[in-house]
Amino acid sequence: MVVNREGPILVEGPVDVVSDDGTTVRSDRFVVAICTCRRSRTQPWCDTSHRRRKPTGPGPGDRQPREGEEETRP
Repeated sequence: MVVNREGPILVEGPVDVVSDDGTTVRSDRFVVAICTCRRSRTQPWCDTSHRRRKPTGPGPGDRQPREGEEETRP
């Protein structure tokens, strides 16, 4: 098993996953990505939704004007 800080848990298969309601889902793949971010539409499998997360801070070009400086927009 490989746990990625920014992504899914990778498990060598085949894998049986038991959900909260007791149902079992099986994958016969040789490696399975299990979602940990809870954004996947294919739970419990990862669909890479964690990659589409919105940035948490200002991005390039989002600089705040300094005191006395006018704000300019392209």
